Amino acid sequence: MAGDGDGGGWAAWRGRMAKRREAAKDDRPEPVVHVPAVPHPVTPPVGPGGEPIYPARPAHASEAVPWTLRVAAEGIWRLLVVGAGLWVLLQVVGTLRIVALAFVAALLISALLQPTVSWLRRHGVPRGLATAITFLGGLVGIALVAWFVVWQVSTNLNQVTDHVQQGIAQIRHWLETGPMHLTDKQINDFANQLTKVVGTNSDQITSFGFSTVSVVVEIVTGVFLAAFCTFFLLYDGEKIWGWVLRLMPVRSRIAATGAGPRAWATLTAYVRGTVLVAFIDSLSIGIGIYLLGVPLAMPIAVLIFLGAFVPLVGALVTGTIAVLIGLVTHGVITAALVLAVLLGVQQIEGHLLQPLILGRAVRIHPLAVILAVACGSIVGGIGGAIVAVPLVAVTNTVVGYLRQRYHVDEDVRAALAAAAAPE
Repeated sequence: MAGDGDGGGWAAWRGRMAKRREAAKDDRPEPVVHVPAVPHPVTPPVGPGGEPIYPARPAHASEAVPWTLRVAAEGIWRLLVVGAGLWVLLQVVGTLRIVALAFVAALLISALLQPTVSWLRRHGVPRGLATAITFLGGLVGIALVAWFVVWQVSTNLNQVTDHVQQGIAQIRHWLETGPMHLTDKQINDFANQLTKVVGTNSDQITSFGFSTVSVVVEIVTGVFLAAFCTFFLLYDGEKIWGWVLRLMPVRSRIAATGAGPRAWATLTAYVRGTVLVAFIDSLSIGIGIYLLGVPLAMPIAVLIFLGAFVPLVGALVTGTIAVLIGLVTHGVITAALVLAVLLGVQQIEGHLLQPLILGRAVRIHPLAVILAVACGSIVGGIGGAIVAVPLVAVTNTVVGYLRQRYHVDEDVRAALAAAAAPE
């Protein structure tokens, strides 16, 4: 009985231990298995039409180009197109140079004479008679001025040339023996470079013809063509402008209608103001060099008057002749005083005469004037230097008017949109 009891107790104990092991096995945590995570595909946002808004790969190769590079390319090819158009225009003007020069001269002369026609018409003079009186009076005045200039220059040309050559010889001697100690080769190289620069204008002047007969024929043709254009610009200027407006697209006519009269007013103010400033410059400098005892004051003043049609630099460049003559005839002190007179008159012109006479309508920064004169002289020689500044002044007026008009139109559209919006 004891054995049976012992056997039954042993079996019961083994049963309990087995259950305990099973229970411990059930409580043991299962081993963690690290499975690499599989990334889920990112679906880009889809637009209304089903196309991805931000595609993972550009649909076109151009979309992969950086934005700044695309903007630079857009600006560059447009500049190239504008440059090509300007080059073609210059080629056409160069081919038709006689017609172009005659028309530009007629335009400038008409801008000078048109206020007189308007004044006569306001006082009851018929248009034809007012045009004829103004045209004939202007023609006589221009002929007298041209005769006086030619007379003064041709009469004293030999003396002026001799004095200038002597002055250049003295400057050359000072460069060789003075503190700079330049050699003949250096001076000759500089003179050759200067001759090449000046030779551009002389080539353009001599390229009008290969013989004296052709030059005379072209000059006479240009003069008659300029006179013919001037008369009809004075007589039918408004009708001609109306015809030009009809050639423009309909949407551009309103803007051109407002910009045209402002551009013409700017050109008129510029031409009349430039003539007055040139006269004051030549008179002041002529009196100054006369009081300093420099000979040939009258022909030098005439040359300065012609040079003053190129703003800021024209009178100064032509006035260097007076400096050379003063150096030859009276020495360094007189030449320095003549230069001081030139610089003083130029300062008065830039800070007093031009703001008062030309006014705000044609106010241009001096840097723009210098750059315009330089570019005009490179492209068209002396004529280009004369035309460049009024062209810049007219362009500045037109662009300013169109920009102001654009802002006004934007304000009007915004006001209309606000008035039409529901409350």
